Amino acid sequence: MTEPEITISPSQPNSEEAVQLIQELEDILEPLYPSESRHGYSVDKLIKQNVAFFIVYVNGQAAGCGGIQMFDGYGELKRMYVRPGYRGQKLGLKLVDFLCDYAAQHKTNVVRLETGIHQKAAIHLYESAGFVQIPPFGEYFVDPNSRCYEKIL
Repeated sequence: MTEPEITISPSQPNSEEAVQLIQELEDILEPLYPSESRHGYSVDKLIKQNVAFFIVYVNGQAAGCGGIQMFDGYGELKRMYVRPGYRGQKLGLKLVDFLCDYAAQHKTNVVRLETGIHQKAAIHLYESAGFVQIPPFGEYFVDPNSRCYEKIL
């Protein structure tokens, strides 16, 4: 059996594939969390905030996405998502590693993120990738539906 070809490529958040992926993520999160607990950037905000955005492809098909916003002293993962049909192939881990490498290349040795408590697979991914839970940072606040994480590179 041939290994699938996995590539991670830069994309504009307003590309057709990126918009579809972000909307799929929103469709999953919307029924799980009240609006005040959904902190994901809109496509416009991803662009305005200069988030470096990437799409993961498997054999040329868009399978997931994620981005990283660089702040003074850390990078923050944004809009991490892998389509259900592609889960179990370690694409999330590949993307997290890629984004951490991106942060390191930009002279940042700390990567942070916020995720929801119902994102069990995401929490497992982040913890297995070496992220540890931290108090809210930046614009985040104490929220029973939210968890914040950090990894020192």
